[in-house]
Formats: sequence, C-alpha cells, structure tokens
Amino acid sequence: MGIEIEKKYRLDKKRLVELTAKLGELGAEFRSEVFEENYLHRGDLIDERGAVLRLRKIGDKTILTYKERLRTDTDVKHRIEHETEVADVDSMEKIIQSLGYKLSVIYEKHRKTWHFLDVEVVLDELPFGVYMEIEGEVEGIAEAERVLEIQDLEPEPRGYPKLAVKFGKLVGEVSEARFEKQTAVEKTN
Repeated sequence: MGIEIEKKYRLDKKRLVELTAKLGELGAEFRSEVFEENYLHRGDLIDERGAVLRLRKIGDKTILTYKERLRTDTDVKHRIEHETEVADVDSMEKIIQSLGYKLSVIYEKHRKTWHFLDVEVVLDELPFGVYMEIEGEVEGIAEAERVLEIQDLEPEPRGYPKLAVKFGKLVGEVSEARFEKQTAVEKTN
C-alpha cells in the first residue's frame, strides 16, 4: 500500500513567480510541465470511505488513481494511494460506470514539478486559483518550508475536487472547472 504525504498552500500570482524563481536559485531540479484533465467518480463505497477514484489524462497517457484519506492531527495530509496507467481510457470509463460509479467532477490543471531536497514540489494553476504542494516525508516537507521561507503561507486543507465543486460550474450533474478556451480571433486581439 502506498501512502501519499503532502501539504498544500494557496498562492497568489506574485508568490507563484517568486517561488518559481527561488526554486531555480536554490538548485531544485525541474522535472516536468504538463496539462492535466482530471475526471472524478462517485458511488457507494467511494463515498462511504471519503475516497477518490480519478482518471487523469496527460496528453496521450491516462492514469487511474484511488486515494483514501487517513486521519491525522496535522495539516499534512496522509492518504492511501494506488495508481496504474490505463491503456484504453474509453474501456476504463465503461468499467467504472458498469461498477455503478458516476462522473461527478472534472477539473483542468497546469502543473510544474521540481525535485527539491528530499521532496517533490509542484506549482499548480487551476481555473480557480494557484497552489503549491510539497510531497514527501513530514520532516522533508518541514525542511522545504523552512528553506523556501514559506512559513507564512496558510495550508489549504481542501483537495482540488472539493475546490472544483466550490468554484466550478455545474454542467448537468457534473461540477466542472475548466480553463476558458480562446477562439483564434480572441488570441490575435
């Protein structure tokens, strides 16, 4: 069983720029920049456990993820996490629906990832805000906070699915948080 340990922070655009520069100055290893589409499903067992069943599309790659939060007394989240790459996303979506789960949330995200000290640092831009996550062991997260000088940042306790429901829009029975697509005319003006 994999355990994901992370802490999330809400940022403003100014802090995003500062932290991006600081990661470079401190020698963090830039790993990737991707655009994600996340599709979350609800249903009996998932809802009872307060878990998440997600299909994440990154280009032509799709990852199926199950996450279940473990209770802790800190603002550092601990979750059971199982992931696997999916070869046929359409068939996987049909399997999920056949098991009785319904699509409930869709959100898009631009993500930049760094390896820094003994943690992974990601800077995420979503249609409803900018966030940073630090993932690793509790001690590594605390050390990264100290070195990045972010002790003043308030932790964000809500996950992206809850934030997408709060700030997204309801399309049928699905909460969606998508970036607005510009037309060719809008891009040139």
